[in-house]
Amino acid sequence: MNTDKSPRQDAEAFGPSAPGTINVLIVDDHTAVRLGMRMIVESTEGFAVVGEADNGAMAIQLARELQPDVVLMDLRMPVMDGIAATKQITAEELSKVLVLTTFDHDEYLFGALAAGAQGFLLKSASPQAIISGMRAVLNGDQVLAPEVTAQIVKAAIEAKPEHPPALVGVDPHEVLTDRELQVLREIGAGLTNHRIGRNLGISETTVKTHVSRVMGKLGVSSRVQAALIAHMTFTRG
Repeated sequence: MNTDKSPRQDAEAFGPSAPGTINVLIVDDHTAVRLGMRMIVESTEGFAVVGEADNGAMAIQLARELQPDVVLMDLRMPVMDGIAATKQITAEELSKVLVLTTFDHDEYLFGALAAGAQGFLLKSASPQAIISGMRAVLNGDQVLAPEVTAQIVKAAIEAKPEHPPALVGVDPHEVLTDRELQVLREIGAGLTNHRIGRNLGISETTVKTHVSRVMGKLGVSSRVQAALIAHMTFTRG
């Protein structure tokens, strides 16, 4: 791809959307992927694509100009990768960021998590999962595809096999209630609050309360950290 283009050639902004519409910025260096995501978004009532970018630098520029509600972010791109773009977009509080990944490079996943991404889904996820993921992050949830959660947990355990940092000094069985332990197990499976609520027969609002308490009691700041604790709690011999 020619990286000598002017900024406006690398980015594309669309017209204004109707009031109340969820505005989406699509960022990926593959035209076919952007087209597919655009079809998913624009075929869903209440959603609109307000812009597209094929690198992180242009993503930041368009996020500043368009103030989208959510950015669908690729990670590996020329000029500037999705990690750097996510970090800047979240630092400026321009938008929520939902990462779409192939999850084959763990360092990108950890980097995007540290940069403030609110969710990770596979590029192969169903249209319904992508739409649900965007709704979830806009509702304050952190979305993690089960496959992505498993990959991150596996990499973290392999990096620190004896003393995972998130587990030091913490025994979930001592600090969590039975219901909170159930919620922790569901988090470890990479489920959203909505799915956890359905599985446990409780409201999504109640799930949010439990998740907040679980993370607070365990001293973690993200669902990935909680998922790591869940894995070590429920699968270790």
